[in-house]
Amino acid sequence: RIPTPLRSYTGGASAVQASGTTVRDVVADLDRQFPGLAFRMVDEQGALRQHMIVWLEGERCRDLDAPVDAPV
Repeated sequence: RIPTPLRSYTGGASAVQASGTTVRDVVADLDRQFPGLAFRMVDEQGALRQHMIVWLEGERCRDLDAPVDAPV
């Protein structure tokens, strides 16, 4: 799901499909599909921006290298 402030990058879509084996891979796939989106999600040091919330299996995830077992 895409939060309202970032929907301008997804053409207004509130939900999109992405793939990858880690959260970082999923963010990279999102950025390939929707250029500029990763810059809004990840800071210059390569960490999730403080205001970003990523949910993985019902838990808040701050680790971009966390494995993704199911489609996101």
